[in-house]
Amino acid sequence: MPDYRRAAVPGGIYFFTLVTERRQPILTHPDIRQALREAIQTVRLTQPFVIDAWVLLPDHLHAIWRLTPDDMDFSNRWRLIKRHVTHACGKTYLRADLLSGRRQAKGQGTLWQQRFWEHLIRDEDDYARHFDYLHDNPLKHGLVTRVRDWPWSSFHRWVKEGVYPVDWGGDASLDELGVGE
Repeated sequence: MPDYRRAAVPGGIYFFTLVTERRQPILTHPDIRQALREAIQTVRLTQPFVIDAWVLLPDHLHAIWRLTPDDMDFSNRWRLIKRHVTHACGKTYLRADLLSGRRQAKGQGTLWQQRFWEHLIRDEDDYARHFDYLHDNPLKHGLVTRVRDWPWSSFHRWVKEGVYPVDWGGDASLDELGVGE
């Protein structure tokens, strides 16, 4: 197995991708969204961070976080958030076919893939690329034909702030989405 090392920069800005186990399309369910909201609020009380951008899709999420200047421990924050969601909703979404002995022994449930992906933002251009990528994701995955139509995204906050025009990303035609006549 490769010797993977996570980037650890105090006060860093990071782009994250978290995926449900076997890409279950459950993250946009109301109880999961509520559990995520509560988990983030709870974790931020003791381990502050700022969410610059966020998009929640059925089977994965992307986020850009800004950590405090003296802190680099994003892994523990995600561990606590995932654990909270699993404890709040895990029994409802428990899938026996996905619950291995190892997962059960670790108390992992079947909501989340064990790992997550992070990228340390290097500069303003890198930030802008990831910021746009994140907000364009519902369109990219064919969930909507206009970015503004996806409700679970920080896109709407950034439109209000004047960062994006409301029609940013344009419209995807049905042909581009493979839904032609």
